[in-house]
This record gives sequence, structure tokens and C-alpha cells, in this order.
Amino acid sequence: MASSPDAATSSSTTSGGVGRERFLADAAARGLEVEIVERLAAKSLEEAAGILGITPADIVKSLVVKHKDGSFLFALVPGDRQFSWPKLRGLLGVNKLSLPPADVALEATGYERGTITPLGSIRAWPVYADATIAGRRISMGAGQHGYSAFVDADALTTALGAVVADISDPA
Repeated sequence: MASSPDAATSSSTTSGGVGRERFLADAAARGLEVEIVERLAAKSLEEAAGILGITPADIVKSLVVKHKDGSFLFALVPGDRQFSWPKLRGLLGVNKLSLPPADVALEATGYERGTITPLGSIRAWPVYADATIAGRRISMGAGQHGYSAFVDADALTTALGAVVADISDPA
């Protein structure tokens, strides 16, 4: 059962279901079909995949990356691969990118680590999706701990206007 918006202490956090509600509202506004499932907490990506009955490759990690100019972007990478800093730097033509601390990522997106997703972010940052997610149904954060979202990867990248490119390496 979803919490009401009034149950949250702040509209910029993921407590009380507000993050999940932002996620769903943004998906609906983009005409994107998503399925939200409640799930048990997991200690690892592999455990989360087992709980959801999928492979780690089908879970897409949403990383918040800080650009050298102070802006941010999202990098979407499947769970069986690792994010490639050199590939993303090359794609962007920059020599410096970084992962911000958890509090900075929260401030930039409105989502806590472990719940981050480009959908419903409090600011629409550019999205870069690894090409290996194409052509399949994926699971991703749904804006609130204890929930995952399933979505068609191609529909997601189209709805987000994502740049789809090689930004990962085998794990």
C-alpha cells in the first residue's frame, strides 16, 4: 500500500513513498508503462536479482555522476557490468567526472542511494544508458527503498531522450 504524500517529511526525500510517487508520476507523464513491485531488502545486487527472479544483468543501476562543470548526469548500467569512467569521459569529451557523496546525490536528484532513478528526479539531468540494456525488460530503482520497477529498456531510453552508448565493461 502506498503512503500518502502527507506522510512524508519532505517532498525532496524518498521517505513516506514520495519518491515512488514522483517516479510513477513522471513515468505516466512520459507515457511510459512501468510495473512496481514491493520486495524484501537485499544485501547485494545478486541477492536482489534472486528475490525478483531475474538475472543481475536485468537490474540496471542508476548512477549519479558529477560533471566537472558542476552539473550532474545519470549513467544506466546493467548489474552484471561495471561502469567505465574512461568510456563516459571520452563520450563527453572531458577529463574529469566523479561520483558525488550520498548527500550531494540526494540534493541533485531527490533520491537516496539505492533508490536513484532518472524518472522523477527533482531535476532532469541528461541520461546516458549502456547499449547492453537495449531490447529487453529491465528492473531499476523505483524511488523508494523496498520497491523495484520493471520497464522496457527501449521505451525508457526513448522516453528519457537518453544517449545510448558503450559506457561499461564486463565485470
